Amino acid sequence: MLLVGGTPFLRGQTVTLTLEEARRIAFDRNWDLLAAKSNIDSATAQLIIAKEFPNPTASLTTAKIGQQQAGTIAGNSLWNRSYDTIAAVSQLVEIAGKRHDRQDAARAGLFGATARFIDAKRSLDQGVTKAYLAALLADENYRILNESTEYLKKETDIAQHRFEIGDLSDSDKKQLEIAYEQFDLQTKAAKAASVQARIAVEILLGIKKPQGDWKADDSLAKLVKVSPPSVLRKPGSERPDVLAAESDLRAAKANLKLQKAYRIPDPTFSVGTEHEPPGGGPSTNTWNMGVSFPLPLWNLNGGNIKAAEASVDQMALALGKIQAQAYADVASATVEYGEAHNRFLKLRDSTSYKSAFTRDAVGFAFEHGGASLVDFLEAERTDNTVRQAVAQAMSDTASAIADLAAAQTAVTKAEIIVRK
Repeated sequence: MLLVGGTPFLRGQTVTLTLEEARRIAFDRNWDLLAAKSNIDSATAQLIIAKEFPNPTASLTTAKIGQQQAGTIAGNSLWNRSYDTIAAVSQLVEIAGKRHDRQDAARAGLFGATARFIDAKRSLDQGVTKAYLAALLADENYRILNESTEYLKKETDIAQHRFEIGDLSDSDKKQLEIAYEQFDLQTKAAKAASVQARIAVEILLGIKKPQGDWKADDSLAKLVKVSPPSVLRKPGSERPDVLAAESDLRAAKANLKLQKAYRIPDPTFSVGTEHEPPGGGPSTNTWNMGVSFPLPLWNLNGGNIKAAEASVDQMALALGKIQAQAYADVASATVEYGEAHNRFLKLRDSTSYKSAFTRDAVGFAFEHGGASLVDFLEAERTDNTVRQAVAQAMSDTASAIADLAAAQTAVTKAEIIVRK
């Protein structure tokens, strides 16, 4: 049973979920991550196959069956008849380093599968964090709109009283009611968007029937205070997707060597014995040895060699692209964090204070007949927009921190070998 903070995650029950709990559950249950883990098992199987020797071949041949007077002076049993019986065992022997090259390719494949699993965890951590932040933002937008709706509902009640005493025109009262109805519709839409955002998180958590029936235990205000990770790497460490691309290139080069080695035919050695009972001459039981190999006359494996060369070129280009993307991710996330964090500070420390003050002042004046309806509605919409902008800036800042952490994730080759 799936537990969240010690509480069963059951349908129809609302549980609280922290970001750390969401990450933990995703690491255990996410379908893409489980598939990446199964790729390690497949790569391990390929390495086992590469290490196995080809099985020997046993053969038994009996000739001269059916001839008249098959019996001999030794008798007429199967062993004593004049049949010519040959038993042999043959063994294919790989030469020219084929076995070594094939194992090198398999080892590189296993290393790459392990690196991709670690990279899948890196991407999943980033994805869960951003989805959780999106759910927090959706909840915050719903809260802001709901507050504005309740505030306008109170103002419509006041407007009704002012209309009854002749202090407010019927058109102004109806405009205020229309504004309230619009905010109410926006609030309901924001509530639906909030549920959809929570469902998106549940999909990443591997929940089979996601319904969005959980609530966040963290907040944007808490997560935005997390300091951005510094660029500190162990010597020789790289992003796991870069290491995976390097292993692809190594595997491609090993396969190219293997395809070139296939131009040299592998011999098959055989050893056997021949039993020939006495007939026209003495009984003879002899040993025989032989060797056979394909003649490289028509097929020199040129097509496979050409394909392997193209694969090496493709893997080299892919590695260069991924290395450039790794550097670009760090640079982009750094710029993203700087802009989002500065925007958040500006909105929080200056703009939001001004908009809240203006809304309260105009609202007070409107209630006492000192401000027009247009000014009141404009002040309310402006403050609503600013509060949503603050929430968006907090979400963008926390999201940039997650992007920067993911972009800077690095492991060493030794760590990947240990983890496999």
